[in-house]
Amino acid sequence: NTLEANTGSDSSSEVNRYLDGSFSKFKDQNSHERKSKPRITQGKSLMSGYIANTDDGSTKVMVEIAKNREKMINGPKPTTDYGGVVPFISAIVAAKGLQSSNLSSGTSSSFLGANLSSPRNAETSIGTQHTNFKPLQIEPAISVSQMNSLLLQSIDSSRSLRPRRSSARDRELLSARQEIGNARVSRKVPVLHASVYQNISKFERSYEMMEQILKVYIYKEGVKPIFHQPKMRGIYASEGWFMKLMEGNKKFVVKDPRRAHLFYLPFSSNMLRSALNGQDFQHFKDLQKYLKDYVELIAGKYSFWNRTGGADHFLVACHDWAIKLTKNIRSCIRALCNSNAAKGFEIGKDTTLPVTYIRSMEAPLENLGGKPPSERNILAFFAGGMHGYLRPILLQYWQNKESDMKIFGPMPRDVEGKRKYREHMKSSKYCICAKGYEVHTPRVVESIYYECVPVIISDNYVPPFFEVLNWEAFAILVQEKDIPSLRNILLSIPEEKYLEMHARVKLVQRHFLWHKRPVKYDLFHMILHSVWYNRVFHIKTR
Repeated sequence: NTLEANTGSDSSSEVNRYLDGSFSKFKDQNSHERKSKPRITQGKSLMSGYIANTDDGSTKVMVEIAKNREKMINGPKPTTDYGGVVPFISAIVAAKGLQSSNLSSGTSSSFLGANLSSPRNAETSIGTQHTNFKPLQIEPAISVSQMNSLLLQSIDSSRSLRPRRSSARDRELLSARQEIGNARVSRKVPVLHASVYQNISKFERSYEMMEQILKVYIYKEGVKPIFHQPKMRGIYASEGWFMKLMEGNKKFVVKDPRRAHLFYLPFSSNMLRSALNGQDFQHFKDLQKYLKDYVELIAGKYSFWNRTGGADHFLVACHDWAIKLTKNIRSCIRALCNSNAAKGFEIGKDTTLPVTYIRSMEAPLENLGGKPPSERNILAFFAGGMHGYLRPILLQYWQNKESDMKIFGPMPRDVEGKRKYREHMKSSKYCICAKGYEVHTPRVVESIYYECVPVIISDNYVPPFFEVLNWEAFAILVQEKDIPSLRNILLSIPEEKYLEMHARVKLVQRHFLWHKRPVKYDLFHMILHSVWYNRVFHIKTR
């Protein structure tokens, strides 16, 4: 899920890492079918193969045999031009339907001619010019309307534990919920425009009340580097920036936990992941246990966690693994980058943390903005590494197919490559935000940063600040199965609507910017507001 210039220094090692990582996921998902070592070996070969129908009607898995492995690895490589990489590996088969297949090994070939345009949401046909492929099952995606329904349901049927005793803080939150629910239309905040919000009146009143009454207690427990040590550069910088600004905040933070409405668990999922295979952590479950032990420590030392079952506690975590790392403490509010509604992200309780790739701590707003619509001559742009199963499909359909579709593989990491990447975003009408290994990608925020309308292709991804923002007003959400129709979808959007969406991107931009000193409605405040909002609408009293 990296952005800008996303090349690997070693194609061979990149392939091995991808195959090993994909195979680990495959083993986790199919452990019930894994009965012998030969089966495991066979399973790993699936990462470089495809399912095909043979002449006798049986299903075979075509794999790269050992003697052809070197040829596969040393195939087309990234260039300094925009040719990118013709994808030669993918987890399409593993991710999209192996569990129901009858598997056996076979010979070598390519499977990148995926036909995703089937009218049935649950199926996809994988095909090439010479082979008939068996349709593979795809899980139906959760639509935006369904996400909205889940949000409303979570509010109506909150599973938040009723506190053992009602406190003054609880009563303040209940009063805030009533005022927010009864909020009337207001025009007193000229910088906010109703078109980009689910309900601007509720958002205005909620934000206003957050500023008036919210108090946060930050636990001092926890040792560096996993706790209290923000990392503010790189792809997981969002959790570090929030930690840094939260711990340095004087408006919301209190030293007396009895005054707090929310309790912050200041750990870094990135630093915790980095500790794996070190002296103290040999297995993924060790990381989960470490967080669980931490919660048990504060629960034993203070009464606050047990009073609500953790419902008024929150964490902010951006690593891909965070959704699983925090599985044992998921009763708290989790601000997660990996907001996969189909894999444990709870809409209405959890909130989406935007992915922000920060290169300069001193100048996080460098190169902000883009060209006006009249000077955006590229219809759609994407460039990035071949992470996950989706991006190879995107390139197979659209790389070098249409002059107005600038769809590339990895671009150079040097200064010139990064500059050209930015210029493409600043010069494009639509920027493709295709998922990588997981549902999130920094391109969503990047598109907004460069004033390019985001086109999000990531089934079951819950966009940031979904509780308050109307994403369909300023972004295009395309289901993965519709990649073959991508250009037609974009061309079907009237120019007038595009201009409206472009203007709205500029209106929401303020919500996705980091400032060394937080300002009203910026990214720090929006993350905190989402946590506040979800707590307010899930509190229960006796």
